[in-house]
Amino acid sequence: MAETGARDEQGTIPTNLRLLLVLEQMASAGVPVTPTDVNQVLGLPKPTIHRLFATLESEGFIQREIDGRGYSPGLRLRTLSAGILSSLRIRTARVAILTRLAEQIGETCNIALPERDGMIYIDRVETKWPLRIQLPIGSRVPFYCTASGKLYLSSLSDQHLNRYAHAAEFEQFTENTINTPEKLIGEIQKVQRNGFATDNEEFMDGMIALGVPINDSHGRLVSTVSFHAPTQRLTMAAAAKHLETLRGAAHSLSILVSE
Repeated sequence: MAETGARDEQGTIPTNLRLLLVLEQMASAGVPVTPTDVNQVLGLPKPTIHRLFATLESEGFIQREIDGRGYSPGLRLRTLSAGILSSLRIRTARVAILTRLAEQIGETCNIALPERDGMIYIDRVETKWPLRIQLPIGSRVPFYCTASGKLYLSSLSDQHLNRYAHAAEFEQFTENTINTPEKLIGEIQKVQRNGFATDNEEFMDGMIALGVPINDSHGRLVSTVSFHAPTQRLTMAAAAKHLETLRGAAHSLSILVSE
């Protein structure tokens, strides 16, 4: 985690900055952290750092991990982050990139963010074809059976992926839906090797999807870009031909994220 320079002349962090600096250190870590982890940078009294974490947890900005020790962003902080990412200046450029991508591929394209229990679509440009899949902005979809969700799972450490896989409730949406921890882990390992993810009629009958990650300047996944199409119009083999176009758009979107 990065060193903070937000200290007064006595070397003390002002009270009104402490909560913000805790959140900043959590964000820079990119993985669940403990109060001790954060305090290695902030150097606050031990009761103070635990009190700050307790306040953030009680207000929903952070949440305790399954191991009972680490903390990760809570709903309010994720909502705040999504709002910032959707600010007008950034969103205008983002939608322009997504619109160009949809025109190049000829199918509906989406940008999705990870939530606590699935992915949420924050931007979407529809195909011009009359036959289209209805997944509007704000739709939430599972991790284990969607291209965007698998990309997020591929960014987890082996330990956290294993915990998720063995705790997940696998709703059987279609005949192709992954339904065991072993199958899911095998699929995510393939995503990690390939750098892209697919949904081969796993979430919805008659729908395929292909997605790639949008990474920040540190190479960490912040969101995903993908397209989906009805199988009546596009096969998975044909969809794979658009992979480099999709990656080009992801690179442009990554630059926006890192600016």
